[in-house]
Amino acid sequence: MTEQKGYIDRTETFDDFLEADGLLEETETIALKQVIADQLRAAMQKEGLTKTAMAERMNSSRQQLDRLLDPNNPSVTLLTLRRAAAAVGRNLRIELV
Repeated sequence: MTEQKGYIDRTETFDDFLEADGLLEETETIALKQVIADQLRAAMQKEGLTKTAMAERMNSSRQQLDRLLDPNNPSVTLLTLRRAAAAVGRNLRIELV
């Protein structure tokens, strides 16, 4: 059977769609960065930390913290993530699944 104009494949997932367009990896990376940034912001709020105080606890600059909290900037080092986690009393856990 040929596909008719306007046919929608209901078996295709959103991940399938993104993968077909070559966007899945980038989208997952941005989503993961957003989750980490949200967790850090929540931990900072719980601790009552400003960005300046958080950067000081990380032995880092406010600009580096801003990059860490920016979900559109995927460049972040493990060392920066570890420092941020430690600054709010958390541990960083990374695993391959």
